[in-house]
Amino acid sequence: MTKRALVTGGCGFIGSNLVSKLTSDGWFVEVVDDLSSGSLSFISKEQLQNRTWLCDFVEDVILEKVKNREYDYIFHLAANPRVSYSVEHPVETNDTNVSKTLKLIHACVGNVKRFVFASTSAAYGNTRVLPVKEDTALEPESPYGLQKVLIEQYLRLYWKMYQFDSACLRFFNVFGPNQLGGSAYSTAISSWLTAIKSGGEMRSDGDGTQTRDMCYVDNVVDAMIRAALTEDSLRGEAFNVACGQSVSNNQILEKLKSAYPHATSYSAPSRVGDVKDTLADITKIKEALGYVPLIDFWEGLNSTIDWYENNWDRVKE
Repeated sequence: MTKRALVTGGCGFIGSNLVSKLTSDGWFVEVVDDLSSGSLSFISKEQLQNRTWLCDFVEDVILEKVKNREYDYIFHLAANPRVSYSVEHPVETNDTNVSKTLKLIHACVGNVKRFVFASTSAAYGNTRVLPVKEDTALEPESPYGLQKVLIEQYLRLYWKMYQFDSACLRFFNVFGPNQLGGSAYSTAISSWLTAIKSGGEMRSDGDGTQTRDMCYVDNVVDAMIRAALTEDSLRGEAFNVACGQSVSNNQILEKLKSAYPHATSYSAPSRVGDVKDTLADITKIKEALGYVPLIDFWEGLNSTIDWYENNWDRVKE
């Protein structure tokens, strides 16, 4: 039987990569995206035909489809993800990231097999103990991180109250194709490649010694599908999705300057709400879901550089 899925935020960076993989694997996929940060250019023409809803993910038409059991799985990626924006606009981002998300979750109770929630490593905040495990105390440094934590708590509560099954995947610094510099989902990598291709300078926040557990998007897609299809109940549990290795901003800058000898960079102040270092312990997701990173950081970076080279004429628009 064909698996049926709804991907919220499916025109965005991670969502579009997930949609592509699900479709190639034979799933029936519908997308909902308000295009606040996504792009229709990331979705195939076949997917656009009657299977993409350009609206808010809690519009009546979407909630009715959920309640009518038209989907087996929901991958919830839609969010207002800018950390700095959440610091400036905590109420507005809370509306999307908490209130609307809870409305979608409630509509799913009794109507879908599993809800896969895109959470974030920002839930941990500036923890000093690395690599960080899922049972580490959560001390988010931004409204965005806190908002993700609140939904994780709701999902665990919904398992206790309604036996509503879900998984919370804490993504660590995802990068790869379809990630645009200047978008809501930008990482330093996409911003720097966009600057290079545009003839600008790469902005390096702080002293560049901050480190990140950078995770290529194909690894994240694999983890989401594993979370959906595992036969065991996941009960709203959280899982780190990462590579279990860290690189510094300065190391990445050095690699990009090697690939593009004309590239230059400049220093800027650290951003409010950003954490200093991230590094994940991925033991739990390996044992529970059989997840192993498919692509390491440097291979993923080379693939991302290639994608920018091959798609720049389209991307710059």
